[in-house]
Amino acid sequence: MSYNILGINPGHNGSACLVSDGELKYYLEEERLSRMKYDGNPFKSMIDIMSKYHVDELVIVGTYPDHPTLPWTMEDVYTGLVRKYYPKVKTTILGQEHHLTHASIAFYNSGFKKAVAVIVDGAGTYKDINMNEEGSVKAKGCETESVWTCEYPSKFTVLHKVFGDNTQNRMVNEKFDVGNSVTIVKAYEAVTNYLGFSFLEAGKTMGLSSYGKENNGIPQLFKDNRASKDIFIPDYPRGAYIDDQSNPIFKRNRDPRNFHRNFNEVLDVEKDLAYKIQKETQEKVGDLIEQAISVTGLNKVVLAGGYGLNCVANYYLQKRFPKIDLYCEPISHDGGTAIGGAKLSWHERTQDKTIRPQTSLYHGPKYSENQLRSAVKSVENNYNTYVGNAKSVAELLSENKIVAMYQGSSEAGPRALGNRSILYNPTDPNGKDFVNEVKGREWFRPFAGTVLEKDADDWFDFAGMKGSPFMMYAVDVKQDKIPAITHVDGTCRIQTVNEKQNKNYYDVINEFKNITGVPIIFNTSFNLAGQPLVETIGDAIQTLEDSKMSYLYLPEIEIILEKK
Repeated sequence: MSYNILGINPGHNGSACLVSDGELKYYLEEERLSRMKYDGNPFKSMIDIMSKYHVDELVIVGTYPDHPTLPWTMEDVYTGLVRKYYPKVKTTILGQEHHLTHASIAFYNSGFKKAVAVIVDGAGTYKDINMNEEGSVKAKGCETESVWTCEYPSKFTVLHKVFGDNTQNRMVNEKFDVGNSVTIVKAYEAVTNYLGFSFLEAGKTMGLSSYGKENNGIPQLFKDNRASKDIFIPDYPRGAYIDDQSNPIFKRNRDPRNFHRNFNEVLDVEKDLAYKIQKETQEKVGDLIEQAISVTGLNKVVLAGGYGLNCVANYYLQKRFPKIDLYCEPISHDGGTAIGGAKLSWHERTQDKTIRPQTSLYHGPKYSENQLRSAVKSVENNYNTYVGNAKSVAELLSENKIVAMYQGSSEAGPRALGNRSILYNPTDPNGKDFVNEVKGREWFRPFAGTVLEKDADDWFDFAGMKGSPFMMYAVDVKQDKIPAITHVDGTCRIQTVNEKQNKNYYDVINEFKNITGVPIIFNTSFNLAGQPLVETIGDAIQTLEDSKMSYLYLPEIEIILEKK
């Protein structure tokens, strides 16, 4: 019988995964089932896994080694839940090594035999740090950046770590840098908060950054490899803040949320600060990578931690380091650490040296054709139902109709890759504004696209990459025929797809190419603003009902639903 490891991340972006004999079989974030954005404590996901697989080992990651205990048995709540299903379960706790689990998922998924891992994160595990060999000089702080060397089966060696704390005086040695100033991601979070978003919505800052420019009135953001104390106020582990009292340029007389829905309201300082934090942080990450390459001599680099989802920075790094192999982990936020912890435990226990590169992100639950047909039947009074195929969907898209597409297992991570996607015509000059309005998103946020892999190089500059199957890069657009998905800076966050990766999705794009000559589809996540991606067919139909969208395509049963 196979050895099954249930890995869970109980913090924000709570998640659960099932690794069976070293292979990832299942991954799901709790928000997809609970419908609460960034939800933690993945009880529903754990139960879903345990109803389908036996569990030999529970691996708990996160940022803390200790968890709430249950009365009487005094076991942690997660072990207590799993034991009800599998009494002999073994528990492994890795919350004391948060950045190790980030490094683990990126390394094991990269397909590299040996690599250097660069972790750029908000706040990992809070640690006591020995600053000398005797242990007589101590410091404290949360992990924020880490550099590791990684080798099979499970050899991870720390080369460098940066820690942040609200009160710790700056202490530096050859291996550790600890202090009470803000670091890379926390500086980005502070700007995100200043712009009126939650700390976890840094992607919105990234979108706004392309509208900004150099502004000499904004002070220098970083000094001596740390964010300036003249600008940033730390609040580890939660976030950080802009000191607008001591810096007159940052003072405003209105709520920043005013500009979220009205482009006439945005101030130059807001656009320019977004531009500056994007530019300077990606340069800082590049410097970290440069140092890691110099010290190790390795030319294979994996990137993870929250900053790994910054697709603008990822493309910058790809162009900055054309001679190295760079792997940006697509589940690089905290949810992915559940996979990292489970894979690390497997390789440590078995000394397995099998290399398993990540080839797919479709790891969510699979729903049967009977479930789909039953859901369609339940709403037949409100919808027209007709036989649909890739060609009929492509025809609707060419007529500037929005079509939501629902099929197969849901995607792991935050990117929709054709299984939980909203599709549109990328050639519509008004497409971005139209779909942003339908989804209830801010005006400055760009949209992604999916291109047939065989045609990709004719339309996009991949800076030497063979493709972008996981939509991790905002690349330069070569042609002016796709304005709906071309951002103001001339880039597009793009996914490449071939027939083997996702046949139903490939067929839609290929038919759209036959009609329009454009081998690209406008692709955004199947959700409305502030909501998680849809998971079940019930979620999909409810989202259609709550929106101005009219069409839902279910390729597995060849049906299109249309609102009456």
